[in-house]
Amino acid sequence: MDRADDVQDRAWTRAEEADNAASHAGDAEAEFLTALGARVRHLRAMRGMSRKVLSAASGVSERYIAQLESGQGNVSIILLRRVALATGARLEDLIPAADASPDWPVIRDLLRGAPPGIIAQVKHLLSGKSAAHAQTEQRVALIGLRGAGKSTLGRIVAERLGWQFVELNKEIERDNDTSVPEIFAMYGQEGYRRFEQGALRKLIARDGPMLLATGGGIVAEPVTFELILSSFYAIWIKAEPDEHMRRVREQGDLRPMAGDASAMQELRTILASREPFYARARATVDTAGLSVEGAAERLYDVISSKLKIKSAAASTS
Repeated sequence: MDRADDVQDRAWTRAEEADNAASHAGDAEAEFLTALGARVRHLRAMRGMSRKVLSAASGVSERYIAQLESGQGNVSIILLRRVALATGARLEDLIPAADASPDWPVIRDLLRGAPPGIIAQVKHLLSGKSAAHAQTEQRVALIGLRGAGKSTLGRIVAERLGWQFVELNKEIERDNDTSVPEIFAMYGQEGYRRFEQGALRKLIARDGPMLLATGGGIVAEPVTFELILSSFYAIWIKAEPDEHMRRVREQGDLRPMAGDASAMQELRTILASREPFYARARATVDTAGLSVEGAAERLYDVISSKLKIKSAAASTS
């Protein structure tokens, strides 16, 4: 009887251990799916895409995307690849990695296209040497969500400073002889971001003072956004969500949320996802409740004080 009891006890122990292992594996998988859903939701918001738009671009049903983002969808690699392509992201960007550095996407994408000499320099720098910061004197870039007033305020302040005013989207259209909506339709997010980075590099090489108004989603591409931060004095033009929506409606532009009954909620989600990136700007101008004139005056004061410059009128008097 004692031996039989011992055999039964060991069997129960093994069964209990197997149950515990299965339970832990199930918990880990559930956590992974939850994190995966959060990554998809974050990247979708970073690109300014509603679920409806992502569904149309990827061929994955809106219902399935909702399940995926809530951690309930055990997505296949093929469907996940479709989602990645539709958002212009790399497939590995959707896979949760708890130990990944926030700077890794920038480093990874730069290294992919770097010649051997540059890679050798990077290895040297990573061994403990630091690179000097790029000079950003008389180079200002305005970042922020669509409807913040970047173009309106930038044009006013640039004229007062006697600087060149540039809208990055206009440069993209000029370079490619195609409108931004047509670029999105023909090449998707990935193609647009490629053209955006190319236009930005040309502007960086251009001489003279410049006030640049960027698109709201420029923070979605790590290398492009890093170029902004390193080559310009970045200023976040900030406003309340209802102000963003009101200004966008006044412009007659609901892209990419046209026809979406939950447009305001989508806008809030986009803003929440991008705010940590906008906050990397070296200064913030909050336009909430201000008139155009008041907001322009505030932006001018920030630029002139931070960069210690005078307006064109003052310098000629």
